Amino acid sequence: MFRLENVTFKGILTIDHLEIPARTITCLTGESGAGKTSLLRLLNRMNEPDSGSVFYQGQLLETLNPIELRRKVTMLSQTPLTLPGTIEENLQMGLALTDREAGSKAELMRVLETVLLNKPLSADAEKLSGGERQRLALARLLLLKADVYLLDEPTSALDEETELEVMSRFLAEVKQERGTVIMITHSKQLAEACAEKRIVLKKSKEDDY
Repeated sequence: MFRLENVTFKGILTIDHLEIPARTITCLTGESGAGKTSLLRLLNRMNEPDSGSVFYQGQLLETLNPIELRRKVTMLSQTPLTLPGTIEENLQMGLALTDREAGSKAELMRVLETVLLNKPLSADAEKLSGGERQRLALARLLLLKADVYLLDEPTSALDEETELEVMSRFLAEVKQERGTVIMITHSKQLAEACAEKRIVLKKSKEDDY
């Protein structure tokens, strides 16, 4: 799905060759400052490499329309965006911003159940805890039915038990839809339980995965 050739970025990343397969749960791990978030952002053109080439499904990434690319390759940042308004309005926001049809109330409730967020659609999103906001963001992603989900520490505010249960349910739904997940996590438990492929990044410029 993704292929990187001779890629460098800001002195943080030096990658001679790296392939990330489709329909696979790939975990990016490694010490802080090793370039995990930078790599993730290269994959949907939030970052552009200083040199080298990034390919998506055989196409050079720089030739693709970034807006159209991000409809297929969607990213959840480490600090999820929550806007003023209700949970329902926050869920519908992702659909509206990507020119998709609004979701039905049944569909919205279904994705909330998937991520174990037991809140009414009318609840104030700004009153949610950090962990609840992360689950709301994951639910919003599920509604998009993207081809690829780029997740940057999606469960950092959750305890270990909740983290594993939420992500297991989220990943099961993505797999059912034949999607791909590329996820940064510092959770050894989560990586061991869910990853089908692991890429370990180090601060040195040598490729050592």
